[in-house]
Amino acid sequence: MNSLLEDLNHSTDKIQKPNFDTRMGREFLAFYLKTKFKQIINWDKKTGQNLFVNIKDDFIERFLDRLISQPKDRILIGITGESASGKSTICNEILKNTQRLNLPVTIINADNYFNDISHLIKKYGDFDKLRDSGYDVDAPENFQLDLMTKNLSDLKIGHDVLAPKYLVNGTGVSVPLGLPIKSNKIIIVEGMATVFEPVNSLFDIKIYVEIDNKVRKKRFIGRAKTRNQDKENAYKHWEYVLHAGEKYIQPVKEKCDIIASGECDLEYFSKLLEYINLATNSFYEE
Repeated sequence: MNSLLEDLNHSTDKIQKPNFDTRMGREFLAFYLKTKFKQIINWDKKTGQNLFVNIKDDFIERFLDRLISQPKDRILIGITGESASGKSTICNEILKNTQRLNLPVTIINADNYFNDISHLIKKYGDFDKLRDSGYDVDAPENFQLDLMTKNLSDLKIGHDVLAPKYLVNGTGVSVPLGLPIKSNKIIIVEGMATVFEPVNSLFDIKIYVEIDNKVRKKRFIGRAKTRNQDKENAYKHWEYVLHAGEKYIQPVKEKCDIIASGECDLEYFSKLLEYINLATNSFYEE
């Protein structure tokens, strides 16, 4: 990736910026992006990094057609995967590079759209006891999907929104209008709720992060302390998320545009983001 970046940095073949207000200008941009996408994919294979496990054959053409036909809409990207697959790690790396490179990216955690379950937490005593009672926290009806659909639809057309904020302190409280979200050019939504309709149909790019189950389990149990869980509860919760993943997340895998590895090297991933940023900003204006 370093050599790819160096080639781009030292290239004298800068392209005059086309008029993106015209269809011809957008079609030129689509052709240019197509060559860059293919270059990245081929480089990923050549280096053996294998960030891209699979990409749907029609994805690039379909996505570029969307850019041509709906140029003013923000780009919505949904990232999903089973618990401890690496999707949050990838999003954290994107956030670091967003700040470092000043990228027009907004990242949303879909868990903020959990329903308020504070009354159930009070009734059962804590989340683990609620789970042990048979409550399926990851079921579609336990998310504010209608509100999420409305918020993402507004963000897509350029309107900032106030989203709910789910408190991760064990109380199960959801604060209405607690999280201001800016409508940047690229909006990334990470989490389980991205797999459910009508939310899932809104995304221009759907990414599924996968990893070997043995690695997932080790990661999941290893971070029990950060969730204030003892090992017994951590193993119980692992069995729950394993079942929830099979039931809700795995079925959407075949509908995703990109299958990405949750074990990708983060330095490599960061360089890839830098290359994409450079490649999409390499035009000159007269």
